[in-house]
Amino acid sequence: MTSLPPAALHTEAVPALDLLTVPQVMARLQLGRSAVYDLLRTGQLASITLGRARRIPTHALTDFIHTRLEQDAA
Repeated sequence: MTSLPPAALHTEAVPALDLLTVPQVMARLQLGRSAVYDLLRTGQLASITLGRARRIPTHALTDFIHTRLEQDAA
C-alpha cells in the first residue's frame, strides 16, 4: 500500500491563495494608486506585507467588492 506525499494532501485540502500587487488591484478596480493605498490604509481592503512589498489576497478584493455592493444596495 502506497501513501500520498504530504504535499499532495495539502493541495486538495487548501485552495491556492493568489496574491495581487497594487498595480493589479489598480487595474481591476480602475482606480489610481493613491485611492488603492487609501483603501489599504483605512482597512477597507486587507493586505499583507512581505518585506517591503504589499500584496492583496484575491479573496480580500472579492470581499471588498461584495461589501461595497451590499452597502450600495442598502
